Amino acid sequence: MQTTMQTAPLNSEPVADAATALHALLHVAATYPVTGQAWVRVSGEDRVRWLNGMVTNSIQALENGSGCYNFLLSAQGHIEGDANIFNTGDALLMETAVGQREHILGWLDHYIIMDDVTLEPLDAMAGFGLAGPQAIEMLMASFPGVSLPAPLCLTQTEWEGAAVNIVALHAPLVPRFEIWSAPETLAAIKKTFRMAAPCGSEPLEWLRLLEGTPLYGTDIRNNTERHELPQETAIHGTQSRALHFAKGCYLGQEIVERIRSRGNVHRALSGFMLQGEAPAAGTALMAEGKEVGEITSAAQIPLAAETITLAMGYIRREAVERKLPLSCNGVAVNIVDLPYRNF
Repeated sequence: MQTTMQTAPLNSEPVADAATALHALLHVAATYPVTGQAWVRVSGEDRVRWLNGMVTNSIQALENGSGCYNFLLSAQGHIEGDANIFNTGDALLMETAVGQREHILGWLDHYIIMDDVTLEPLDAMAGFGLAGPQAIEMLMASFPGVSLPAPLCLTQTEWEGAAVNIVALHAPLVPRFEIWSAPETLAAIKKTFRMAAPCGSEPLEWLRLLEGTPLYGTDIRNNTERHELPQETAIHGTQSRALHFAKGCYLGQEIVERIRSRGNVHRALSGFMLQGEAPAAGTALMAEGKEVGEITSAAQIPLAAETITLAMGYIRREAVERKLPLSCNGVAVNIVDLPYRNF
């Protein structure tokens, strides 16, 4: 496998209007540039043992080609970053947001003491995304004979002799993939997906909200005002896909286990439905004249049947348990299960 990846964009191209692109994402398929992701290669004899002690999921359980979603925690249990991590046999590959990579590299490097571990930012590949109910069929047509794995796996293949990596992403609503290769190879591959609508960033954000997938830096904060704990990010208290409770010790585990033993957190991420314009991030959720939560992300989403205003944010457990009437900017708010499937 070629192990140099970056987020070099493809040549710009016209995109479908946002509502048309969203319809394609939900009902057919759409392609989109991947410009916000970055990669780190973790190598060395101690890589598995060491990284397993640095993240919240089980790296030691990963078979070749498989991956898992992870938080990186401080000693106080606060989320310092997130990443998908894949085992490629001779190394571990971490995919994270471009804006997180330098922080994660510095943070991880601090904990390499006597370990045989090397961290390497990867900088020579480009990627594009493919999502929608017909995405698997289209991939199989472009890459006949390739076995496409379950979400959070990485398949290594070739295109006319050039190395290609197909990443199956977390996909609560529709199949989602990223295809990575050298920029010139990727441009040729992308031409085979002409039946997929070209998609911009706004429909992808709508899809993220419909999925109920929290975004680090937006729904998972790390700043002077708010620093989330892992269990707070689980929609409606369901188990976070980033946590593994039988893997052994890791940085921040004591706090995670303490929260687990107490049975709950005081607030948790949830989905909300409201009327009218989407509230800004940070807008308070109110009940009985008191602030009981806040919005972290929201949008008006033009679905086929109707346009809805959907949001994610945090709400106090007491307000949920007491079923208190909620409002935001004077408008009634209802808690809604995510993923939102009425499309």
